[in-house]
Amino acid sequence: MNPLFTTFKLKSVEIKNRVVMPPVVSFGWADENGYVDDRHVKHYEERAEGGAGMIIVEATCVKKDGRIVNSQPGIWSDDHIQGLSKITTTCRKHGPLMLLQIHHSGLGTSPAISDKAVGPSADPNNNRTHTLSIEEIHDLRDAFIKAAKRAKQVGFHGVELHGAHGFLLNQFATPIFNKREDEYGGSLKGRLKFASEIIHGIREALGEDFIIGYRLGSNSPTLEDGIEIAQYLGKTGIDLLHASHGGGTGIIPAVPENFAYNGIVYSGTQIKKHVNIPVIVVNEIKSPERASYLIAHQMADFVAIGKDMLTDPQWVKKAMNNEPIDYCIHCLPKCKRYENADLCPVHKG
Repeated sequence: MNPLFTTFKLKSVEIKNRVVMPPVVSFGWADENGYVDDRHVKHYEERAEGGAGMIIVEATCVKKDGRIVNSQPGIWSDDHIQGLSKITTTCRKHGPLMLLQIHHSGLGTSPAISDKAVGPSADPNNNRTHTLSIEEIHDLRDAFIKAAKRAKQVGFHGVELHGAHGFLLNQFATPIFNKREDEYGGSLKGRLKFASEIIHGIREALGEDFIIGYRLGSNSPTLEDGIEIAQYLGKTGIDLLHASHGGGTGIIPAVPENFAYNGIVYSGTQIKKHVNIPVIVVNEIKSPERASYLIAHQMADFVAIGKDMLTDPQWVKKAMNNEPIDYCIHCLPKCKRYENADLCPVHKG
């Protein structure tokens, strides 16, 4: 049997295959209050019906003033429960594991969202930025925990904490951004104290069966740092690591000549060697053959198929039946979905 289509038991959930739909934001769909609409529901249901074993719903913000853009979904209020519940209700009929990625942009918060961007330390080159006080850190910690509670209420099996791509949790983890000299900075333990408190708070509130994943900036600032962070996080009680990149400041490692994937995938495969929890690898994996190789050779536990599952919601079913897949054509100068999710020239949703 193709290893890509083998099951995997995570906590109390048996995941039907190893293919993950990663949390790609659908720009332009949510309104300024963070409410999802019917396009989100249809978007996720198409991929659930198409066979994805796990779906991680896009970065959903825990604070209104911490968003990337004003069309980003939110979970800072109980008012968001009704819309998000439509996604889980429709998708769970098709059997995927459902996670919600919860997020805060930190220093990357758009000026269109807030006059002030907060982070572990202020950016000396950006007068909009503000160093979080201890009280503000605790408020944000509690916002993540409350968001996880809402996610469970909505019907998600768990959450994924967004600790990659240069956003708030990533900023705390890396000394490039975190210059604090108090308990939330300095050593690795200090830099990960914020994340650890969130993880422990979620676990205490929601119990052992609730799944806690973490999307890791695996090269932030280097792969060696990513491995160390992954090992530390593994001891906090998280259930799943999703190895991505650390944004513009991370150093993507060179890959060996015989490694047929890019440096982000390579980073994930190296992290897997050093942890005892399942690892998702991601980035330009594209085809079923390339995805299967990673699972067959125990280089990953799951593979995330991003743009190519956006262009073809039936990616998994087509892979199972050896049918042609509608692959991403890599629009230039950048993906048209990043301007507006309705603009993909391949998939007309």
